[in-house]
Amino acid sequence: MASNTFGRLFRLTSYGESHGHSIGGIIDGCPSGLKIDLEAVQLALDRRKPGTSEITSPRKESDEVEFMSGIFENTSTGTPIAFLVKNRDARSQDYDELKKLYRPSHADFSYDAKYGFRDHRGGGRSSARETVSRIVAGEIGRQMLEPHGVSIAAYVSAVGDIEMRKIDIDLNERWQNEIRCPDAESATKMRELIESLKAEGDSVGGVISCVVSGLPPGLGEPVFDKFNARLAAAMMSINAVKAVEIGSGVNASKMKGSEHNDEFEERDGLIRTRTNNSGGIQGGLTNGENVLIKVHFKPVATIGKNQQTVGQDSKAVELKAKGRHDPCVVPRAVPIVEAMAALVSTDFMLLNRSAKL
Repeated sequence: MASNTFGRLFRLTSYGESHGHSIGGIIDGCPSGLKIDLEAVQLALDRRKPGTSEITSPRKESDEVEFMSGIFENTSTGTPIAFLVKNRDARSQDYDELKKLYRPSHADFSYDAKYGFRDHRGGGRSSARETVSRIVAGEIGRQMLEPHGVSIAAYVSAVGDIEMRKIDIDLNERWQNEIRCPDAESATKMRELIESLKAEGDSVGGVISCVVSGLPPGLGEPVFDKFNARLAAAMMSINAVKAVEIGSGVNASKMKGSEHNDEFEERDGLIRTRTNNSGGIQGGLTNGENVLIKVHFKPVATIGKNQQTVGQDSKAVELKAKGRHDPCVVPRAVPIVEAMAALVSTDFMLLNRSAKL
């Protein structure tokens, strides 16, 4: 299996399966001298881990990260940072009946088609548990960005057909409820929808919005590694993501040029734009405005309802999935979106140092 490394200068190579010994990785390219807040790394993992509320998977994982190299006295040494998070609550027996069956909208069939063999326990490498390693690397990347005035904040802006309506929001409020939505009224409605579908044995998708502020203009590498291209690839690599919008997104196709163009002006001694339909990216490069992203997640594929499928023998069978699963993945995916935005931003910040003398 190739393509388990993300980034060019600030690189994460990850490993692990849902029911294996551990999930982990190696971060290469982290400069020496970075004071690393290990408690903040653990906090980011805690925000992703299962078993934290009634609307998440009941799997109980401590998700405690162990660093094996690259950090001495809470400071990066410039050498590879190796880490792992042990799997402590895997129940592989829950998946025994699925060994030769293909679950609808899972990676079972496609993995068999590619490799001729697969780890059926919780999806193996295709499980969203793989994203644990992204959280660790993303948080270290975020800590590299913070001294440069860069901040990253993702939040749930929609669950099913319930969209967050409140505009004047404090993004810090996103951590005050289990939905990770900064609008408490909308969060209550979203939770009610998730609970009702869970009771029916069903699931629902949603949208995570992300704001990256403080990035300098000029980040990105034309033409095939534009900032928005790498950002979209990063988000699409997250499990269950089906679409990514930047700036005005799909609405741009309905607008006139006179409506969509972001006019320039001088503001506070800087060249800025009056609007931000571009989402902080023009010509594939950041322009100094907030980078605005929307990430659309499908409903969780494992549901409690009976479904029709086939097995490896191609014979039809009725399937009722077992195991522990989220009725809606978006609340736990908020720190994952932040982590991927941090990995992209950190990598391009380092790359940009070689752009000009």
